Amino acid sequence: MMIKGNNTALTILLLAICVLGCSKSSRKANSNSSNEPAKPTVATVKNSDGTIPSGVGVEREKPSAGKGNVQGKAFFNGKPAENVEVKLCEKFNQYFGGCGGEVFTTRTDSQGEYLIKDVPPRIYEGLTVRVFNTNYYVFATSGIVQSAKYKIEDGQTYFAPDTNLFKNDMKLLSPKAGSKIEASNIEVKWDSYPDAAYYKFSIYADTNTGAKPEYDFIKKRVDGLSFVLDKPLSPGSYTCAVEAYNGSDVKLAQNSGDIKFAVK
Repeated sequence: MMIKGNNTALTILLLAICVLGCSKSSRKANSNSSNEPAKPTVATVKNSDGTIPSGVGVEREKPSAGKGNVQGKAFFNGKPAENVEVKLCEKFNQYFGGCGGEVFTTRTDSQGEYLIKDVPPRIYEGLTVRVFNTNYYVFATSGIVQSAKYKIEDGQTYFAPDTNLFKNDMKLLSPKAGSKIEASNIEVKWDSYPDAAYYKFSIYADTNTGAKPEYDFIKKRVDGLSFVLDKPLSPGSYTCAVEAYNGSDVKLAQNSGDIKFAVK
């Protein structure tokens, strides 16, 4: 899950909703789309106290007496993510305030590895990795979508789940931000992204404006660079988002900022 780190942590990612099959005519009109549902995410096993268990690895350093260490790795597109910020937070509220209580900060090395040394043993509510030079963070939760808790024990090194970062530099070409368009034959179009194997786009309705959600267009997988909606949208305001994935189903990028448009 990615969160914005500008003192108010806002959830910007929604749960994926299964894609429904389209009619034969829509398949023909959108032949670059795959209607196969996305592969399910395997939830991380949790301890009885709700914490994520430590992995295994080789300790870089032994913790000092009465303290514990946290060790982990960050990647982008399967390669080490160097010099990104990592925070261990005693308290964490993903909606208001973000990281709180006692906070420990470090950065990854040239191999994408990080070590947070000599922290007091306790349960911590947040472990986040900054998305490069942006104001966003990704939780080290190994596939689950919400924030997680981590139990750091006296004299032990906690091996955190690997974190896969993604960038915010996808370019959405259509619809354009601020545009007012007709309800039918709406084309969602974007630039190609390096190493992307496929894409997913989502259209979110602002129901306060009369817009109605169309769940067929949430996390819709497309193997090409565009998709023509096979049903009209209700009049109102919408937000469009697009994401790029590599061949290992790891997210590479998403568009930056909200792309809002209106349907006449």
